[in-house]
Parts: sequence; C-alpha cells; structure tokens
Amino acid sequence: MKDYAEQILDGEGENDYTRYMRTDALLSLQRGPGEWVHRDEMLFQIVHQSTELWLKLACAEVAEATRRIEAGELDAATRLLGRAALGGQLVTQQLEMMRQLSPWDFQTIRTILGHGSGADSPGWRAVRSHSRVIGAAFDKLVADRGIDLAEVYRTGEDTPEYRLAEAMIEWDDRISIWRVQHFKVITRIIGHQSVGTQGTPVDILAKLISHKLFPELWHLRTELTATGPMGDQPVREGL
Repeated sequence: MKDYAEQILDGEGENDYTRYMRTDALLSLQRGPGEWVHRDEMLFQIVHQSTELWLKLACAEVAEATRRIEAGELDAATRLLGRAALGGQLVTQQLEMMRQLSPWDFQTIRTILGHGSGADSPGWRAVRSHSRVIGAAFDKLVADRGIDLAEVYRTGEDTPEYRLAEAMIEWDDRISIWRVQHFKVITRIIGHQSVGTQGTPVDILAKLISHKLFPELWHLRTELTATGPMGDQPVREGL
C-alpha cells in the first residue's frame, strides 16, 4: 500500500509542498525585522515582489500567444492573452494594499530604497517588450491574410481574428488601468508635484496613462465611431 505520508521529492524543505514550491527560498526574500526601518517594509516588498511574479507569468503567456499567432492558432493565442490580462488585473488589485501605507510612514521606508524605481522593474520592461513583439506578429497576420479589421468589426461576426483583436485590447486595457491606479496610489502617498526616488516628477506618470501598447487597435475604434451611423465620415476601405 502506498504511503501518502512519505515525502518523495528532492530539495530543501520539510515536506514535498515546501520542496516543490521552494517556500524556504521564497519566504527568505523579504527583509527581516532586524533590518527594518519600519514594519511596513514587509507590505511594500511583498506587493512589489508578487507583482514581479504575476508579470513574469503574464509575459510568458504573451510570449506563447505570439508563437501561436505565428503558427496560425488564433484561438489558442486568444486564451493565452486572457490569462495575461487576468494577471494584469491581479497586479492592479494588489495596489489596494499599498493604500494602507500612511504618507509619513512611507517617508521612513523611502530612506532605504536608494535610487530604486518602478521604472527599473524587470516585469514592466518585459510587458513593454513582449507587447511590441506580439503587436508586430498581429500586424503581420493581418497583412499576410489581407484582413480588413474595420470590416471584421462592422460585420459583427465572432471570428478568430475578432476574438484575438479583442483579447489584445483587453491586455492593453488591463495594463492601462494599472497605470491609472498606480498614479493615484503614488499621489495619495507622496502627493502631486513631488519627485520620485530617481528625481523624476511624479506628474510625469500622468502623461503615461494615455500610452497604448497597440495604438492601431484603439485608433480603429475611433475610425468606427467616425464612420458609424452617428459619424460624419464615409466608410473607407482597409481601416
């Protein structure tokens, strides 16, 4: 009879769960009480570290979605982008915990951050780079197949191309929502007209809110409105 109480995996940890999940290493990544300048350092680090983990997963899904687009597997790419977008949503929800930081307590934590900035986040750099790659793959797909995206939207048919385009919009939108909430959290904590840890004015972040990963897909919506029943422009081919 199999002994289910027996631990069978190699690695560090007292049981198979801790060995597979590497919880000893994971839970050692935060500064301990003996290093704290303020106890809310744990909150601050865990929010940011878990953000990096979710973005690692999200970007892996975007990378795989890119490969599926190149292989012509559009529905598979759409499902993967859905996962990525959910990761973006979870990252945004985590910002609620940052709202628990008081402005003055954060000033104490800030003294040990050096010149570290979210602009240096490997996760957010990966979001931008992977999005550029999948955007190029999508553009190539549209060109190679001779797809008129505006016509795809106007017909209202639930085609693989339509679902993929909407999945890309969802990914883009989730990242945009994070930018909005991140800006609001930062200004809630350190105020407007302040500077970040790298000397960058906080209000610069407000200008990034309107940035789009896939601007052509957003412009398409503008064109559809302009040429729709309430618009004032004629329908053009190949929008």
